[in-house]
Amino acid sequence: MGARIVFMGSASFAVPALRALVASGYDVALVVTRQDKPSGRGLEVSETPVKKAAAAAGLPVFQPATLRTPEVRQALRDARPDLMVVAAYGRILPPEVLAIPPRLPSGACGCLNVHGSLLPKYRGAAPIQRAVIDGETETGVSIMAMDEGLDTGPVIEAAATHIREDDTAATLFDRLAAMGADLLARTIPPALAGTAVPRPQDETRATLAPILRKEAGAVDWSRSWRAVADLVRGVEPWPGAYTLTPAGVRLRVFPFLRRAVGSLGVPGEVLAVERDGMVVKCGEDAVLVAEVQPAGSRRMTPREAAAGRRVAVGDVLGPGSAHGPGNHQGGK
Repeated sequence: MGARIVFMGSASFAVPALRALVASGYDVALVVTRQDKPSGRGLEVSETPVKKAAAAAGLPVFQPATLRTPEVRQALRDARPDLMVVAAYGRILPPEVLAIPPRLPSGACGCLNVHGSLLPKYRGAAPIQRAVIDGETETGVSIMAMDEGLDTGPVIEAAATHIREDDTAATLFDRLAAMGADLLARTIPPALAGTAVPRPQDETRATLAPILRKEAGAVDWSRSWRAVADLVRGVEPWPGAYTLTPAGVRLRVFPFLRRAVGSLGVPGEVLAVERDGMVVKCGEDAVLVAEVQPAGSRRMTPREAAAGRRVAVGDVLGPGSAHGPGNHQGGK
């Protein structure tokens, strides 16, 4: 058997990494994940994706409410890890937990983290979504030796990928999860052998990727058409992009938005509803929105939404919009 590992993860991003450890022959002594929680309208108890994957592989699962009690830390010590691997766990590891595995031969912490960005860019909880929202053309994954900071530890290895025009946060999430699993499997042997030397991060290049809230999906039509299109891609599937009609109808907006002809009007104004979608004015140029979903209804074309009187040419979209059809301000 390979090295003895405690794996810590919760979200689906972590599942390929866990499976890669098992496939590589490592002794995964314990899988630590977040507690089950009620979700959905029926408040049915939902298990984390990592818990489900661990159960399928026959691995022991530990779901502490916190990592800060002596009892929890003793349970982690009892697993006798040679290494701890963390991926999308969802909690900050306190110093006492970081100190549990032996240090690497390089002297770095024996807790490795799989992070969905090219560190030091996009430290934090939402690196994949933020990269798309910001219009980045490249991102990647980093394997980092953890320290007490927020994704500030030295990087052992990294791999890059191009962000395509047809990428959403969801497609990029899946690609980076697979890349992270492969990179992790290739990084552990030299890390344990001392032939891989962790490199300190350049603090002058550091950026943050804070967790996304629901309101992050609100479309600001005063921005350029490209910024609007990138936002819609970056918040898909969660929290999802949305805007409000003058009547207060919440419209979900789906990728992919294309640049459209339309220089007149005010930001958020519906300039046309056509077979291919609706043309909405932005702060710079306009976009063609191909699909929307009115609150409480199904996904549909803007032409169908217009037929149901949810949206009309001349409406000015956006949170707090007070203008109705034919009652817009300026631009024409």
